[in-house]
Amino acid sequence: MNGNYDVIIIGSGSAGLVSAIQAYELGLKPIIIEKMPSIGGNTKRASSGMNAAETTVQQKKGIQDTTTSFYDDTYRIGHQKNDPALLKYFVAHSNQAIEWLAQHHILLEDLTLTAGMTKKRTHRPASTAPIGQYLINGLLSQIKTYHIPILLSTKVTALKQNSQGWINGVAIATKESSKETVLDGRAVILATGGFAANQKLIQQYSQLVGYPTTNQAGATGDGLFLAETVGAQLCNLEDIQIHPTAHVNQVTGRTYLIGEALRGEGAILVNGQGKRFVNELADRQIVSAAIEHDSFLIFDQRIRERSQAVDFYDKMGFVQQGATISELAYQTHLDTKRLRDTLENWEKSVRAHNDPDFKRPILSRQLPFKSPFYAIKIQPAVHYTMGGVRINTKTEVMNEKKEVIHGLFAAGEVTSGLHGDNRVGGNSIAETIVFGQQAGRQAAQYIQRLVN
Repeated sequence: MNGNYDVIIIGSGSAGLVSAIQAYELGLKPIIIEKMPSIGGNTKRASSGMNAAETTVQQKKGIQDTTTSFYDDTYRIGHQKNDPALLKYFVAHSNQAIEWLAQHHILLEDLTLTAGMTKKRTHRPASTAPIGQYLINGLLSQIKTYHIPILLSTKVTALKQNSQGWINGVAIATKESSKETVLDGRAVILATGGFAANQKLIQQYSQLVGYPTTNQAGATGDGLFLAETVGAQLCNLEDIQIHPTAHVNQVTGRTYLIGEALRGEGAILVNGQGKRFVNELADRQIVSAAIEHDSFLIFDQRIRERSQAVDFYDKMGFVQQGATISELAYQTHLDTKRLRDTLENWEKSVRAHNDPDFKRPILSRQLPFKSPFYAIKIQPAVHYTMGGVRINTKTEVMNEKKEVIHGLFAAGEVTSGLHGDNRVGGNSIAETIVFGQQAGRQAAQYIQRLVN
């Protein structure tokens, strides 16, 4: 292993891969370090899509959108606790991020809606496949083309500093050898994700005891600990998001995210009595709080065809199917009459483009349910941690005095401020692209200043 690198990227989710690609294209020599045995982090589990405004994709589909509207929606759902500067930069560069992906042969040409958004701005593959694995595959192809090295099953144990306190490398250890090795670099980018798989931290900062998590096992907050040791400010760690629709496999115990795109395409939620109980497109906090025991996501064949992720759910055994409402009720142990009444009322709402019970927006192209019918049993799960390392719009990590820690950058869920206290579905993937690019660019500019 050659120890001379310009920029060391910790984490191989979308933020890490994007920052590495951007850094390479600006003339740097990057390396990616991943503690897990495979790349992708939580990005691999992302389902719905990537939010962006004023895009060519929207224009082609006749959707008039603005970055101002995107800003307002995100600020409202974040309860006005978002960092205004980060949010302004984010929405202003979302369109460019879609174009950057397209330039790298990662095309997001279909649109759907996520909870809380007032416009269809959630971009996804034309196949309607889940965005996560599609995105990782595309980015990894570019990583291989550029021959950017990735160290797997390698844990960063410390950030290294020079006599001025500037970050200039890392200490690493592998599973095979606990002996530390120092890797020198001119800059370090933290892209380690959040801590939703760290039950100890979840309990320390919240009351969310006993919830399952949709996160992969590596989301334990490593980047927070590393940053804190060099004086970084950690903010809003108590802001932890519950996703309303997850499915827990009763055999394996693993929790799977049931993506928001299903609700965006028209799926409804019913409780154990077979009744709707919430505006399914309200923000995640509202929907999660309303969910009762034994709730189900109900949809039909047309909605299924607009969300390829259902094929995976079906393969895993989550999906129950009925040729008739009675058959679906039997499969789910729901009351047939109540479920039929619920679907008939929903049909009236769709035809009238008005939901008098819960004020859910009805899309102009939305149609009443048609056989066959499907159901997935769901429950809330810990999904995302909005708190993390404080950064500025240059992705520079800040200390407690709000001063820049030279040589240390961060992007993605490890950071704090963009989402406020409640994240919008589709904004996390967008964040990894927008700020992953920015981290790569700013690392390049920083190193150029060092050289000169």
